[in-house]
Amino acid sequence: MFSPFRRKPVTAMTTGLLLVLALLSATGPFATDLYLPSFPAMTDELEASATAVQLTLTAFLLGMGAGQLVFGPLSDRYGRFRPLFLGSAGFVVASAVCALAPNLAVLVAGRLLQGLCASAGVVIARAMVADLTTGATSARTFSLLMTIGGVAPVVAPTVGGLLAEHLGWRGVLWVLAGLALVMFVCVAGVLAESQPLHHRSSGPMLAGLSGVVANRKFLGYAVLFASTFGVLMAYISASPFVYQNLMGLTASAYGLAFGVNAMGLVGAGFVSARLARRIPPRKTVTAAVSVLLTMSVAVLVLSVSAAPPLLLAVPIFFAATSVGFIMGNTTSLALAEVGLAAGSGSAVLGGGQFFAGALVSPLTGLAGEESAVPLAVIMTLSALVAVAALIATRTRSASGR
Repeated sequence: MFSPFRRKPVTAMTTGLLLVLALLSATGPFATDLYLPSFPAMTDELEASATAVQLTLTAFLLGMGAGQLVFGPLSDRYGRFRPLFLGSAGFVVASAVCALAPNLAVLVAGRLLQGLCASAGVVIARAMVADLTTGATSARTFSLLMTIGGVAPVVAPTVGGLLAEHLGWRGVLWVLAGLALVMFVCVAGVLAESQPLHHRSSGPMLAGLSGVVANRKFLGYAVLFASTFGVLMAYISASPFVYQNLMGLTASAYGLAFGVNAMGLVGAGFVSARLARRIPPRKTVTAAVSVLLTMSVAVLVLSVSAAPPLLLAVPIFFAATSVGFIMGNTTSLALAEVGLAAGSGSAVLGGGQFFAGALVSPLTGLAGEESAVPLAVIMTLSALVAVAALIATRTRSASGR
């Protein structure tokens, strides 16, 4: 009888495998953004405040962050496939619970469970890439993986808006449940184990987490990864107000501007993947972090000056684009430092990423809807943390890696 647990182990990265891993990486971000246009309808039908409905997003982000800290070490201990299979199955069940939720409390609980289960795909996809690739190939693969995955949060709000108009918010959540089912079918039908038995950990479950955190260079790259994502999430959270209220753009013009910035980020990821064959990832990251800091400072200067608000679009574009050169390469550099504990390393990277996003998102609106100063301050501080983290990873003997 067919059993996905008895399939021949995978030993090399293929195009089909990469596409499935990209789907796993994109499902979490897609689940984050697909239902955002449905918030007003959910507020009315569930008779809840806007703040209460936003708890469904917070719960999902917390689930994504905490879940990676669970599934990562599990995959180091029991192999990649079994935790991924169980997490994917749970994601389908949790998605159905959300679509059927009779009230807000059940929906928030369902979204928390949904985030916990969806995190398995995100964290284990990175670990599998680390299992199967090294060096420049690893950097190139991570850049492609994150670039493909990066398309999800770009298209999700637009698709979600169209779906909400015709299907309602529950219909949107059922579409998400269908996507979860596709993810599960791909896991069960295509993927196989990538970590040999002799590479698995045998000590305490949390030993892997404590071990990777104790690695100074890995921790530096993890902080760099999280702080860079913090810059991106600050921009995403504040962009509707900055572009429409400050710059005076219409909703459609804002959508176009958001798309241009997103394509800059995605394009940078593809370019970064090609550069990985010729330029060491660390050199690319160093140059991109410098651009990130420079552009963040430019946003700060413009936001506190009398300059036309429309000028903010220029440094924001280049800041977003620089992120595309950082995320994939930093992932490759970080996981190269932890060797066989790639699951735990991936967990720390992903957990820090989502916790950083959950932290900075509400801070961008502290000064109201008519100011870009909070955004600029958060971008600049996050970029400074990224620079400090990169400096902390330097060694006396090596600079090319």
